[in-house]
Amino acid sequence: MDAASTLIDRRARIVWAVGLALLVAAPFIGLYPVFMMKALCFAIFACAFNLLLGYTGLLSFGHAAFLGAASYITGWLCRSAGFTPELGILAGALTGTVLGFLVGAIAIRRQGIYFAMITLAMAQMVYFVWLQAPFTGGEDGLQGVPRGKLFGLFSLADDRAMYFVVLAVFVAVFLAIIRIVHSPFGQVLKAIRENEPRAVSLGYDVDRYKLLAFVLSTTLAGLAGALKTVALGFATLSDAHWSLSGEVVLMTLLGGMGTFAGPVIGAFTIIGLQNYLADRVGSWVTVIIGAIFVVCVIGFRKGFVGELLAWQRRRSGS
Repeated sequence: MDAASTLIDRRARIVWAVGLALLVAAPFIGLYPVFMMKALCFAIFACAFNLLLGYTGLLSFGHAAFLGAASYITGWLCRSAGFTPELGILAGALTGTVLGFLVGAIAIRRQGIYFAMITLAMAQMVYFVWLQAPFTGGEDGLQGVPRGKLFGLFSLADDRAMYFVVLAVFVAVFLAIIRIVHSPFGQVLKAIRENEPRAVSLGYDVDRYKLLAFVLSTTLAGLAGALKTVALGFATLSDAHWSLSGEVVLMTLLGGMGTFAGPVIGAFTIIGLQNYLADRVGSWVTVIIGAIFVVCVIGFRKGFVGELLAWQRRRSGS
């Protein structure tokens, strides 16, 4: 590793440490814990999507299906079956795993727009299941999901207590994704992204690697949905709607596809704008976010973090 890369890595660690310190201090410096929990859950969702798009090169237009499915399963288990929050969240993550395997087994042999359209079609099928299923509440959603007690011992009724559970899960997912990307498995995913025919010529079973990456991504998306339901206390059809699949693409591209911090910043930006603008401009918030996306695509092709890293490399090499 050259001196410039070492310097950038050192700065990145400092930034991550400062970011973690800010997240730990957030509930004590006036930031609303419920908003922060929602943003962290969507940051997990965006990181999961980035693992698929940014590091494997697969564009899914149906990722909301996995978050939504986990949201409903976790909500029903915690509210009606008496599951503790950790078991409900685990069940939600497993829901993402199983559904991801089923969808991936059908879609993974296709590429490009065909893969994206298959995932969108499957996601719409899942959406109508939740719309019609008797236990989901239909258009009213699944309300009144209790937070319960963690491991049957620690009450999560307090927003700050729940926040630190969400933060711990987020940090664990973030570190796990870093480990996955830097592992030999992650290097193969990058090779598939850059030149799939060459990866095939080197003897890699690319379909198996892509399926595993897809299932890992959907598992983490399910984890995000399950965690969100426990933290916020409800699951709605918007969790499984196709528009959320578009939002996670926006989060990833806005922050920086193929970077670790980019999806997190993108998620906080979009969720923050939605919460801040919703009461001020109403339905125009969608138009404003769309305009921001257009500006980002034109002026910041690599996203906020991607452009910053590129600037740092140019500056260090000059």
